[in-house]
Amino acid sequence: MAEKKQTKTIAQNKKAFHDYFVEESMEAGIELFGTEVKSLRQGRVNLKDSWCSVVNGELLINGMHISPYEQGNQFNRDPLRVRRLLMHKREIMRLFGLVKQDGYALVPLSLYFKGSLVKVQIGLCKGKKLYDKRQDLAEKAAKRDIERAMKDKNRA
Repeated sequence: MAEKKQTKTIAQNKKAFHDYFVEESMEAGIELFGTEVKSLRQGRVNLKDSWCSVVNGELLINGMHISPYEQGNQFNRDPLRVRRLLMHKREIMRLFGLVKQDGYALVPLSLYFKGSLVKVQIGLCKGKKLYDKRQDLAEKAAKRDIERAMKDKNRA
């Protein structure tokens, strides 16, 4: 039997869950250079303002910041460079067709190691309105209050 590969989360895009409804998510590989992978192993990445786009049949990730590796000297790349995501062509074309609809966007949700490979979880997302965000915050606050009350009740 084949062993399951261990996954280790590097970074999560919490802002994406605040700003969007995630309709569907999928996994993609990412094309990186050696010093970028070393920097990822140190956890030096920011997904906050990143997004994905389809250009000439290729899926690209924009705005993802990977800090330069300290010992990387001339091999370091631009921290904000556009990186190619690795998916099957038919999956990319299906996503491209869905993104052309109103209100849909491709947003990276998390970055993680699967074995020794770096993977990106991409979400097909629909934008939230301001009242949706307020409602989510109110629900989160109510849940926190209930948990706090239950914790206090259990102590007494």
